[in-house]
Amino acid sequence: MLTGRVNAYREAAVSLVVRGPANVTRQIDAVVDTGFNGFLTLPAALIHELGLVWRRRGRAVLADGSDSLFDIYEGTVSWDNMWRRTAVDEAECDPLVGMSLLHGYHLSIKVAPGGAVVIS
Repeated sequence: MLTGRVNAYREAAVSLVVRGPANVTRQIDAVVDTGFNGFLTLPAALIHELGLVWRRRGRAVLADGSDSLFDIYEGTVSWDNMWRRTAVDEAECDPLVGMSLLHGYHLSIKVAPGGAVVIS
């Protein structure tokens, strides 16, 4: 089970630990984005700090209808008390947890300032 809180911007946020191939780890705060069907996004600076390995290019259609090309890396995230290998999309935004990482889990959000976010 993972827990978090609804932040001041009414976003469901959780803290995660992300690890690179040389065992460099960073704790991050990530926003749960139910409109994102990928796994995890991280900004380029953090991807490079962790030393994540590039795997391929990706393409997505954004909410405004525009196309976006981006790099996809491989990382490892501490998820539900286990290390889980995952695709990491490079995006210059706050880290996002997508629906592919949530697949098979139950998401509960108390939508109020400081409300509980539970992924079980």
